[in-house]
Amino acid sequence: MSMSRTSGSGGARERLVVIGGDAAGMSAASQARRLRGPDELEIVAFERGHFSSYSACGIPYWVGGDVQDRDRLVARTPEEHRERDIDLRMRTEVTEIDVAGARVRSRELDTGTEAWTSYDKLVIATGARPVRPELPGIDAPGVHGVQTLDDGQALLDTLERTEGRRAVVVGAGYIGVEMAEALINRGYEVTVVNRGQEPMSTLDPDMGRLVHKAMEGLGITMVDDAEVTEVLTGDDGRVRAVVTEDAEYPADVVVLGIGVRPETALAREAGLPVGDHGGLLTDLAMRVRGHENIWAGGDCVEVLDLVSGRERHIALGTHANKHGQVIGTNVGGGYATFPGVVGTAVSKVCDLEIARTGLREKDAHRAGLRFEAVTVESTSRAGYYPGAEVMTVKMLAERRTGRLLGVQIVGREGAAKRVDVAAVALTAGMTVERMTALDLGYAPPFSPVWDPVLVAARKAMAKVRDGAS
Repeated sequence: MSMSRTSGSGGARERLVVIGGDAAGMSAASQARRLRGPDELEIVAFERGHFSSYSACGIPYWVGGDVQDRDRLVARTPEEHRERDIDLRMRTEVTEIDVAGARVRSRELDTGTEAWTSYDKLVIATGARPVRPELPGIDAPGVHGVQTLDDGQALLDTLERTEGRRAVVVGAGYIGVEMAEALINRGYEVTVVNRGQEPMSTLDPDMGRLVHKAMEGLGITMVDDAEVTEVLTGDDGRVRAVVTEDAEYPADVVVLGIGVRPETALAREAGLPVGDHGGLLTDLAMRVRGHENIWAGGDCVEVLDLVSGRERHIALGTHANKHGQVIGTNVGGGYATFPGVVGTAVSKVCDLEIARTGLREKDAHRAGLRFEAVTVESTSRAGYYPGAEVMTVKMLAERRTGRLLGVQIVGREGAAKRVDVAAVALTAGMTVERMTALDLGYAPPFSPVWDPVLVAARKAMAKVRDGAS
């Protein structure tokens, strides 16, 4: 094992070290570079994969064929970063953070060469890792997680080599339903095995039931309340079936869509503070709590939920890019903060659109909130206008105050992005009564006279008033 040490720079020139070459890490590096030139700030970034600054959210659509070219998911290549005087070292994994010594140890994955690199400022952007349960056969060829472009490429290679057309998706969260769509688009018979009562555990079960019915209508076999106990392999060692306590489901390929956890092993070993959900804890400037020169952002951190007032872990590229901008601004000598989130997310499975923001019923109960819940059906356009589609909107409002707590929407064209109105209202702390007066855009091709979100707000307002009387 070769060991070398890269010494820190002398004089006024500082060194920023970034661990992780995707959204948060490279956004931070790029923003810091905009504010401070190479003569003031040296930037060294480590990425253990083959790609930098890519859209992991786009992988299901690449696998499904909606995006034809993998490179379209890459926002900026390693070469483009290097042209901006960012020393991005690919296929190099950081194996240790020495906080007391202000240095990190790295290993080149292709050569095994190890080295120490000192830092004046450190950014941890290690992302999240897919949940991979310890089950017999889980590591068999043909079983795939989908988190990185390397993962997506490996799955595509399997799909091209496999003659059979039976796929099992384990998990029915965002990744699971999006991968189910991708495999349907590729002509596979798809079975989704889900541990939950209904798909999309980010929704309340009554709204998840709508997703269940729609997925079955697309020809997807839904298996809820089922725990995978084993992955069976054939004589060739490849996957041949997924087993639950009650049944066995034949599979030529298995995709794991069970969710992700913050990748914080390095940080834990270095003694950095980690929250109840496994993510690093930071202040509003994204500085790791208790450490003046260490920042963290992206899928490896916990963020403040502005509705419940509690920390939570949400792995989304939107947050990661914002974290990177905030970190890069602060590292570069400016000042910026990330105040928190309201938990907005959208997805789709074929033509079904799914959206949510704020709290579910169980979140509100857990936060000790008393609330009213209402559900309405409306249409995406004026009912008489061609193409009007039915959508279901569920809304939670705090009892007595009427403060909006959460919204869930399931429908077709025009449904999902309506959640943005609710996200803004949540961020502003609006009541459902104030929402009913919002001056939203109206014309028959775009909305009924009363937008579906406002119909729900009116119903919630009436229920809050009835409860207060």
